[in-house]
Amino acid sequence: MNRVAVTGLGVVSSIGTGATEFARGLRTGRSGARPIGGFDTTGFAHGIGCEVVDFEPADWLEQPERLPRAGQLAVAAATMAMRDAGLDPADARTLVSIGTTDGGLDRGERIAEAVVRGVEVTAAEAARVPAALLSVGVARELGLSTVEVSTIATACAAGNYAIGDGFDAVATGDVDVALCGGADALCRMTFTGFYRLGAVDPRACRPFDVDRQGILTGEGAAVLVLEPLDSAVRRGARVYAEVLGYGLNCDAGHPVAPDRDSVGRCMRLALDDAGVAPDEVDLISAHGTGTKANDITECGAIHDVFGPTPPRTVSVKSMLGHTMGAASALSAAACALAIAEGFIPPTINHTETDPECGIDCVPNVSVPAELRVVQNNALAFGGNNSVVLFGRN
Repeated sequence: MNRVAVTGLGVVSSIGTGATEFARGLRTGRSGARPIGGFDTTGFAHGIGCEVVDFEPADWLEQPERLPRAGQLAVAAATMAMRDAGLDPADARTLVSIGTTDGGLDRGERIAEAVVRGVEVTAAEAARVPAALLSVGVARELGLSTVEVSTIATACAAGNYAIGDGFDAVATGDVDVALCGGADALCRMTFTGFYRLGAVDPRACRPFDVDRQGILTGEGAAVLVLEPLDSAVRRGARVYAEVLGYGLNCDAGHPVAPDRDSVGRCMRLALDDAGVAPDEVDLISAHGTGTKANDITECGAIHDVFGPTPPRTVSVKSMLGHTMGAASALSAAACALAIAEGFIPPTINHTETDPECGIDCVPNVSVPAELRVVQNNALAFGGNNSVVLFGRN
Protein backbone atom coordinates (compact mmCIF):
# COMPACT_ATOMS: atom_id res chain seq x y z
CA MET A 1 0.00 0.00 0.00
CA ASN A 2 1.30 3.43 -0.96
CA ARG A 3 1.27 6.30 1.49
CA VAL A 4 -0.79 9.07 -0.08
CA ALA A 5 0.28 12.71 -0.29
CA VAL A 6 -1.65 15.89 -1.06
CA THR A 7 0.59 17.75 -3.51
CA GLY A 8 -1.81 20.18 -5.18
CA LEU A 9 -4.77 22.31 -4.16
CA GLY A 10 -7.24 24.13 -6.38
CA VAL A 11 -9.88 26.32 -4.80
CA VAL A 12 -12.65 28.60 -6.03
CA SER A 13 -14.50 30.11 -3.08
CA SER A 14 -16.30 33.18 -1.85
CA ILE A 15 -13.30 34.09 0.35
CA GLY A 16 -10.57 33.58 -2.21
CA THR A 17 -9.54 31.76 -5.38
CA GLY A 18 -6.37 29.69 -5.45
CA ALA A 19 -4.58 28.06 -2.52
CA THR A 20 -2.67 31.19 -1.48
CA GLU A 21 -5.66 33.52 -1.42
CA PHE A 22 -7.87 30.88 0.17
CA ALA A 23 -5.32 30.39 2.96
CA ARG A 24 -5.18 34.16 3.48
CA GLY A 25 -8.95 34.29 3.73
CA LEU A 26 -8.99 31.48 6.28
CA ARG A 27 -6.21 32.98 8.35
CA THR A 28 -7.81 36.43 8.48
CA GLY A 29 -11.34 35.16 9.11
CA ARG A 30 -12.75 36.62 5.92
CA SER A 31 -16.50 36.35 5.39
CA GLY A 32 -17.96 35.47 1.99
CA ALA A 33 -21.48 36.56 2.96
CA ARG A 34 -23.18 39.09 0.67
CA PRO A 35 -26.59 39.65 -0.96
CA ILE A 36 -27.26 36.88 -3.47
CA GLY A 37 -26.99 38.00 -7.09
CA GLY A 38 -27.09 34.64 -8.84
CA PHE A 39 -30.89 34.46 -8.77
CA ASP A 40 -33.78 36.75 -7.88
CA THR A 41 -34.53 36.67 -4.13
CA THR A 42 -37.59 38.92 -4.39
CA GLY A 43 -40.27 37.64 -2.04
CA PHE A 44 -37.88 36.15 0.48
CA ALA A 45 -37.52 37.93 3.82
CA HIS A 46 -33.75 37.71 3.49
CA GLY A 47 -31.36 36.68 0.75
CA ILE A 48 -27.78 36.52 2.00
CA GLY A 49 -25.44 33.85 0.67
CA CYS A 50 -21.78 33.13 0.03
CA GLU A 51 -21.43 33.67 -3.71
CA VAL A 52 -18.26 33.56 -5.80
CA VAL A 53 -18.12 36.97 -7.46
CA ASP A 54 -14.64 37.09 -9.05
CA PHE A 55 -14.86 34.01 -11.26
CA GLU A 56 -14.59 34.23 -15.06
CA PRO A 57 -15.28 30.84 -16.72
CA ALA A 58 -13.54 31.93 -19.92
CA ASP A 59 -10.27 32.16 -17.99
CA TRP A 60 -10.37 28.38 -17.45
CA LEU A 61 -12.41 26.81 -20.26
CA GLU A 62 -12.28 27.10 -24.04
CA GLN A 63 -16.04 26.55 -24.29
CA PRO A 64 -17.53 27.36 -20.89
CA GLU A 65 -21.07 27.18 -22.23
CA ARG A 66 -20.71 23.39 -22.50
CA LEU A 67 -20.80 23.06 -18.72
CA PRO A 68 -23.11 24.24 -15.94
CA ARG A 69 -21.59 26.67 -13.45
CA ALA A 70 -20.78 23.84 -11.04
CA GLY A 71 -18.82 22.13 -13.82
CA GLN A 72 -17.00 25.34 -14.63
CA LEU A 73 -16.01 25.70 -10.98
CA ALA A 74 -14.82 22.08 -10.90
CA VAL A 75 -12.67 22.48 -14.02
CA ALA A 76 -11.10 25.68 -12.70
CA ALA A 77 -10.28 24.06 -9.35
CA ALA A 78 -8.84 20.95 -11.01
CA THR A 79 -6.70 23.02 -13.39
CA MET A 80 -5.36 25.07 -10.48
CA ALA A 81 -4.64 21.92 -8.49
CA MET A 82 -2.62 20.32 -11.28
CA ARG A 83 -0.63 23.49 -11.81
CA ASP A 84 -0.06 23.75 -8.08
CA ALA A 85 1.22 20.18 -7.98
CA GLY A 86 3.48 20.77 -10.99
CA LEU A 87 2.09 17.72 -12.77
CA ASP A 88 1.20 17.01 -16.39
CA PRO A 89 -1.32 14.18 -16.15
CA ALA A 90 -1.70 13.63 -19.88
CA ASP A 91 -0.09 10.15 -19.87
CA ALA A 92 -0.62 9.23 -16.22
CA ARG A 93 -3.20 6.74 -15.00
CA THR A 94 -5.61 9.20 -13.45
CA LEU A 95 -8.78 9.16 -11.41
CA VAL A 96 -11.16 12.13 -11.45
CA SER A 97 -13.71 11.94 -8.64
CA ILE A 98 -15.96 14.93 -7.99
CA GLY A 99 -18.68 15.15 -5.33
CA THR A 100 -21.80 17.25 -5.72
CA THR A 101 -25.28 17.84 -4.35
CA ASP A 102 -26.98 19.78 -7.14
CA GLY A 103 -24.81 18.95 -10.15
CA GLY A 104 -25.96 21.05 -13.12
CA LEU A 105 -29.24 22.17 -11.59
CA ASP A 106 -28.20 25.82 -11.80
CA ARG A 107 -28.28 25.66 -15.61
CA GLY A 108 -31.79 24.18 -15.61
CA GLU A 109 -33.00 27.00 -13.41
CA ARG A 110 -31.52 29.65 -15.69
CA ILE A 111 -33.17 28.05 -18.73
CA ALA A 112 -36.53 27.92 -16.95
CA GLU A 113 -36.24 31.59 -16.01
CA ALA A 114 -35.42 32.47 -19.63
CA VAL A 115 -38.52 30.64 -20.84
CA VAL A 116 -40.68 32.49 -18.32
CA ARG A 117 -39.29 35.79 -19.64
CA GLY A 118 -40.21 34.74 -23.20
CA VAL A 119 -36.63 34.11 -24.35
CA GLU A 120 -36.35 31.46 -27.07
CA VAL A 121 -34.34 28.43 -25.94
CA THR A 122 -32.91 25.87 -28.37
CA ALA A 123 -33.36 22.12 -27.88
CA ALA A 124 -29.65 21.75 -27.12
CA GLU A 125 -29.82 24.41 -24.44
CA ALA A 126 -32.91 22.84 -22.91
CA ALA A 127 -31.42 19.34 -22.77
CA ARG A 128 -30.95 17.85 -19.33
CA VAL A 129 -27.48 18.48 -17.89
CA PRO A 130 -26.22 15.33 -16.15
CA ALA A 131 -24.18 15.70 -12.97
CA ALA A 132 -21.61 13.41 -14.60
CA LEU A 133 -20.44 16.43 -16.60
CA LEU A 134 -18.62 17.70 -13.51
CA SER A 135 -16.04 14.92 -13.64
CA VAL A 136 -16.22 14.34 -17.38
CA GLY A 137 -15.67 18.06 -17.92
CA VAL A 138 -12.50 17.97 -15.84
CA ALA A 139 -11.11 15.02 -17.80
CA ARG A 140 -12.01 16.62 -21.13
CA GLU A 141 -10.60 20.06 -20.36
CA LEU A 142 -7.34 18.62 -18.97
CA GLY A 143 -6.95 16.32 -21.99
CA LEU A 144 -6.76 13.15 -19.91
CA SER A 145 -6.63 9.95 -21.94
CA THR A 146 -5.97 7.17 -19.41
CA VAL A 147 -8.61 8.16 -16.92
CA GLU A 148 -11.44 6.87 -14.76
CA VAL A 149 -14.17 9.38 -13.93
CA SER A 150 -16.87 9.35 -11.29
CA THR A 151 -19.33 11.87 -9.91
CA ILE A 152 -20.42 11.16 -6.34
CA ALA A 153 -23.80 12.44 -5.22
CA THR A 154 -23.86 11.77 -1.48
CA ALA A 155 -25.06 15.33 -0.85
CA CYS A 156 -23.04 17.42 1.60
CA ALA A 157 -20.63 14.58 2.43
CA ALA A 158 -19.71 14.02 -1.22
CA GLY A 159 -16.36 15.83 -1.22
CA ASN A 160 -14.99 13.56 1.50
CA TYR A 161 -16.40 10.52 -0.32
CA ALA A 162 -14.47 11.60 -3.42
CA ILE A 163 -11.26 12.02 -1.41
CA GLY A 164 -11.73 8.54 0.04
CA ASP A 165 -12.19 7.24 -3.50
CA GLY A 166 -8.94 8.90 -4.57
CA PHE A 167 -7.09 7.69 -1.47
CA ASP A 168 -8.00 4.06 -2.18
CA ALA A 169 -7.03 4.29 -5.85
CA VAL A 170 -3.62 5.82 -5.12
CA ALA A 171 -2.89 3.68 -2.06
CA THR A 172 -3.52 0.44 -3.98
CA GLY A 173 -1.58 1.57 -7.04
CA ASP A 174 -4.60 1.50 -9.33
CA VAL A 175 -3.78 5.05 -10.47
CA ASP A 176 -0.76 7.33 -10.46
CA VAL A 177 -2.70 10.53 -9.72
CA ALA A 178 -6.13 11.29 -8.31
CA LEU A 179 -8.00 14.55 -8.76
CA CYS A 180 -10.71 14.54 -6.14
CA GLY A 181 -12.96 17.07 -4.48
CA GLY A 182 -16.36 18.67 -4.87
CA ALA A 183 -18.26 21.44 -6.63
CA ASP A 184 -21.65 23.11 -6.46
CA ALA A 185 -23.19 26.38 -7.61
CA LEU A 186 -25.78 28.53 -5.92
CA CYS A 187 -29.28 27.63 -7.00
CA ARG A 188 -32.78 28.73 -6.11
CA MET A 189 -34.03 25.23 -5.26
CA THR A 190 -31.45 24.60 -2.54
CA PHE A 191 -31.86 28.06 -1.07
CA THR A 192 -35.65 27.75 -1.09
CA GLY A 193 -35.57 24.30 0.46
CA PHE A 194 -33.47 25.38 3.42
CA TYR A 195 -35.44 28.61 3.69
CA ARG A 196 -38.73 26.71 3.94
CA LEU A 197 -37.17 24.49 6.61
CA GLY A 198 -36.44 27.64 8.62
CA ALA A 199 -32.75 26.78 8.45
CA VAL A 200 -31.32 29.90 6.76
CA ASP A 201 -29.80 32.54 9.02
CA PRO A 202 -30.97 36.06 8.05
CA ARG A 203 -27.51 37.62 8.34
CA ALA A 204 -24.57 35.29 9.07
CA CYS A 205 -23.62 31.67 9.64
CA ARG A 206 -22.81 31.27 13.34
CA PRO A 207 -21.82 27.68 14.11
CA PHE A 208 -21.84 26.65 17.77
CA ASP A 209 -23.07 30.08 18.87
CA VAL A 210 -25.89 30.22 21.38
CA ASP A 211 -27.88 32.49 19.04
CA ARG A 212 -27.25 30.62 15.76
CA GLN A 213 -30.20 30.38 13.37
CA GLY A 214 -28.99 28.22 10.50
CA ILE A 215 -26.90 28.06 7.37
CA LEU A 216 -26.06 30.42 4.57
CA THR A 217 -26.09 28.72 1.19
CA GLY A 218 -22.86 29.09 -0.75
CA GLU A 219 -20.97 27.87 -3.78
CA GLY A 220 -17.49 26.94 -4.84
CA ALA A 221 -15.17 24.08 -5.65
CA ALA A 222 -12.05 22.46 -4.28
CA VAL A 223 -9.91 19.76 -5.87
CA LEU A 224 -6.99 17.97 -4.23
CA VAL A 225 -4.20 16.22 -6.13
CA LEU A 226 -3.29 12.93 -4.49
CA GLU A 227 -0.25 10.88 -5.47
CA PRO A 228 2.01 8.30 -3.82
CA LEU A 229 4.18 9.94 -1.19
CA ASP A 230 7.29 8.19 -2.53
CA SER A 231 6.68 9.59 -6.01
CA ALA A 232 6.11 13.08 -4.61
CA VAL A 233 9.37 12.94 -2.67
CA ARG A 234 11.32 11.64 -5.67
CA ARG A 235 10.19 14.52 -7.86
CA GLY A 236 10.73 17.11 -5.12
CA ALA A 237 7.08 18.06 -4.87
CA ARG A 238 5.65 20.18 -2.08
CA VAL A 239 3.60 17.99 0.23
CA TYR A 240 0.81 19.85 2.00
CA ALA A 241 -0.27 16.86 4.06
CA GLU A 242 -0.67 13.11 4.01
CA VAL A 243 -4.08 11.42 3.79
CA LEU A 244 -4.01 8.95 6.67
CA GLY A 245 -7.39 7.24 6.25
CA TYR A 246 -11.12 7.74 6.16
CA GLY A 247 -14.45 6.37 7.32
CA LEU A 248 -17.88 6.20 5.68
CA ASN A 249 -21.25 5.07 6.93
CA CYS A 250 -24.95 5.65 6.34
CA ASP A 251 -27.54 5.26 9.07
CA ALA A 252 -30.49 6.15 6.78
CA GLY A 253 -32.60 6.74 9.87
CA HIS A 254 -34.07 10.12 8.93
CA PRO A 255 -34.15 12.24 5.77
CA VAL A 256 -32.53 15.29 7.37
CA ALA A 257 -31.76 14.75 11.07
CA PRO A 258 -28.22 13.61 12.00
CA ASP A 259 -27.81 10.58 14.25
CA ARG A 260 -25.33 11.04 17.11
CA ASP A 261 -24.39 7.38 17.45
CA SER A 262 -23.88 6.99 13.71
CA VAL A 263 -21.71 10.09 13.50
CA GLY A 264 -19.61 8.77 16.35
CA ARG A 265 -19.22 5.40 14.61
CA CYS A 266 -18.05 7.11 11.44
CA MET A 267 -15.37 9.03 13.33
CA ARG A 268 -14.17 5.80 14.96
CA LEU A 269 -14.06 4.09 11.56
CA ALA A 270 -11.82 6.87 10.24
CA LEU A 271 -9.53 6.79 13.27
CA ASP A 272 -9.19 3.01 13.02
CA ASP A 273 -8.53 3.16 9.28
CA ALA A 274 -5.81 5.77 9.82
CA GLY A 275 -4.30 4.00 12.82
CA VAL A 276 -4.75 7.16 14.89
CA ALA A 277 -5.76 7.31 18.54
CA PRO A 278 -8.27 10.01 19.58
CA ASP A 279 -5.65 11.79 21.71
CA GLU A 280 -3.42 12.19 18.65
CA VAL A 281 -5.92 14.45 16.85
CA ASP A 282 -5.02 18.13 17.20
CA LEU A 283 -7.93 19.73 15.33
CA ILE A 284 -11.39 18.83 14.05
CA SER A 285 -12.81 20.67 11.06
CA ALA A 286 -16.46 20.08 11.86
CA HIS A 287 -19.41 19.84 9.53
CA GLY A 288 -20.62 22.76 11.67
CA THR A 289 -23.58 24.06 9.69
CA GLY A 290 -24.89 26.52 12.27
CA THR A 291 -28.25 24.79 12.70
CA LYS A 292 -29.41 23.99 16.21
CA ALA A 293 -29.76 20.25 15.65
CA ASN A 294 -26.60 19.62 13.64
CA ASP A 295 -24.19 21.44 15.93
CA ILE A 296 -25.48 19.84 19.12
CA THR A 297 -25.58 16.35 17.58
CA GLU A 298 -22.13 16.60 16.03
CA CYS A 299 -20.55 18.03 19.18
CA GLY A 300 -22.22 15.29 21.24
CA ALA A 301 -20.69 12.66 18.97
CA ILE A 302 -17.29 14.36 19.25
CA HIS A 303 -17.53 14.20 23.05
CA ASP A 304 -18.51 10.53 22.82
CA VAL A 305 -15.36 9.75 20.82
CA PHE A 306 -12.84 12.18 22.30
CA GLY A 307 -14.07 12.60 25.86
CA PRO A 308 -14.86 15.71 27.90
CA THR A 309 -11.97 17.76 26.47
CA PRO A 310 -11.99 17.19 22.71
CA PRO A 311 -9.56 18.82 20.25
CA ARG A 312 -10.28 22.34 19.08
CA THR A 313 -13.27 22.12 16.75
CA VAL A 314 -13.86 24.78 14.08
CA SER A 315 -16.31 25.39 11.26
CA VAL A 316 -15.07 27.02 8.06
CA LYS A 317 -18.73 27.29 7.00
CA SER A 318 -18.83 30.39 9.20
CA MET A 319 -16.76 32.00 6.42
CA LEU A 320 -17.74 30.01 3.31
CA GLY A 321 -21.38 29.25 3.99
CA HIS A 322 -22.66 25.78 3.19
CA THR A 323 -21.38 24.93 -0.27
CA MET A 324 -23.23 21.59 -0.37
CA GLY A 325 -21.21 18.99 -2.34
CA ALA A 326 -18.16 21.24 -2.27
CA ALA A 327 -18.30 21.73 1.51
CA SER A 328 -16.09 18.90 2.75
CA ALA A 329 -13.68 19.34 -0.17
CA LEU A 330 -13.18 23.01 0.72
CA SER A 331 -12.81 21.98 4.34
CA ALA A 332 -10.25 19.34 3.31
CA ALA A 333 -8.24 22.00 1.50
CA ALA A 334 -8.42 24.10 4.67
CA CYS A 335 -7.14 21.14 6.70
CA ALA A 336 -4.18 20.63 4.38
CA LEU A 337 -3.31 24.34 4.44
CA ALA A 338 -3.63 24.47 8.23
CA ILE A 339 -1.14 21.61 8.55
CA ALA A 340 1.27 23.03 5.97
CA GLU A 341 1.19 26.63 7.21
CA GLY A 342 0.80 26.03 10.94
CA PHE A 343 -2.45 27.73 11.90
CA ILE A 344 -6.01 27.01 12.99
CA PRO A 345 -8.70 28.91 11.07
CA PRO A 346 -11.32 30.58 13.26
CA THR A 347 -15.05 30.12 13.61
CA ILE A 348 -16.20 33.66 12.86
CA ASN A 349 -19.41 35.50 13.75
CA HIS A 350 -19.07 34.05 17.24
CA THR A 351 -20.33 35.70 20.43
CA GLU A 352 -21.02 32.97 23.00
CA THR A 353 -20.61 29.21 22.69
CA ASP A 354 -23.74 27.16 23.22
CA PRO A 355 -23.15 25.15 26.42
CA GLU A 356 -24.80 22.16 24.73
CA CYS A 357 -21.90 22.18 22.24
CA GLY A 358 -19.14 22.53 24.82
CA ILE A 359 -16.16 22.87 22.48
CA ASP A 360 -13.35 25.37 21.84
CA CYS A 361 -14.34 26.65 18.40
CA VAL A 362 -11.42 29.14 18.11
CA PRO A 363 -13.76 32.12 17.98
CA ASN A 364 -13.21 34.91 15.44
CA VAL A 365 -9.39 34.96 15.31
CA SER A 366 -7.05 32.31 13.90
CA VAL A 367 -4.26 30.97 16.09
CA PRO A 368 -0.81 29.56 15.24
CA ALA A 369 -0.48 25.84 15.84
CA GLU A 370 1.80 22.95 14.96
CA LEU A 371 -0.71 20.38 13.77
CA ARG A 372 0.11 16.69 13.51
CA VAL A 373 -3.30 15.20 12.73
CA VAL A 374 -6.46 16.98 11.56
CA GLN A 375 -9.89 15.39 11.19
CA ASN A 376 -12.40 16.55 8.58
CA ASN A 377 -16.08 15.76 9.31
CA ALA A 378 -18.91 15.77 6.78
CA LEU A 379 -22.52 14.84 7.55
CA ALA A 380 -25.22 14.74 4.89
CA PHE A 381 -28.97 14.39 4.56
CA GLY A 382 -30.03 10.77 4.35
CA GLY A 383 -27.52 9.82 7.06
CA ASN A 384 -24.46 9.86 4.77
CA ASN A 385 -21.43 10.50 6.96
CA SER A 386 -17.79 10.75 5.90
CA VAL A 387 -14.66 11.56 7.88
CA VAL A 388 -11.11 11.96 6.52
CA LEU A 389 -7.88 12.14 8.55
CA PHE A 390 -4.94 14.26 7.37
CA GLY A 391 -1.45 14.22 8.88
CA ARG A 392 1.75 16.20 8.74
CA ASN A 393 4.38 14.51 6.61
